[in-house]
Amino acid sequence: MNQEEIINAFKNKANAEKAIGMEKYMKNLFPFLGISSPERKLICKELLAKKNLPEKPEAINFSKILWNKNEREFQYVAMDLLDKYKKELEENDIIWIEELVVTKSWWDTVDFLATHLAGEYFKKHKNKIDLITKQWNNSDNIWLQRSSLLFQLKYKQNTNSIILEQYILNLKSSKEFFIKKAIGWVLREYSKTNPAWVIQFLRKNELSNLSVREASKYL
Repeated sequence: MNQEEIINAFKNKANAEKAIGMEKYMKNLFPFLGISSPERKLICKELLAKKNLPEKPEAINFSKILWNKNEREFQYVAMDLLDKYKKELEENDIIWIEELVVTKSWWDTVDFLATHLAGEYFKKHKNKIDLITKQWNNSDNIWLQRSSLLFQLKYKQNTNSIILEQYILNLKSSKEFFIKKAIGWVLREYSKTNPAWVIQFLRKNELSNLSVREASKYL
């Protein structure tokens, strides 16, 4: 199934009635075709089969095409495809990862990009962590800020707590819901690995009620 066939297959499966509910769930920020996750995976099964995966440059280009489509399902297909290459990320790939973070941004795409792609990228390219994530953390873009908090979400014992502390303190006064939520989320996840650190951090720093509530769920 080529790129055009995939796009047409999605359009042919559109369900206007389902789309209404999906759009409502996403605050009516994006149009939907009305295709569920299982249906999406079924349509893309052939594309995502290991034996059929395109070369990485072609996959990235196709993902960018999908990202520019109006309907939200196409961004989800792009994420399904890019997930297949997260172990192969090269130093310059952070450029297009960042472009996707700031394009058609909402939690459903940004959280995947931050934790799956950026997270894997920085595991491989540790020399880029300080430069790039610090820029994200100091950015005026809340989705880059959120990514600076969440890229370590799955790092467990490999979490750099110095960076984590610095980035949280830089953003703890933010009024943005998605920043306060991310602070609580990353602390909650880290509490599974290092609860003593999280408890001490919460005791000595004043965070929003939302952040504290989220951070304390497993403590």
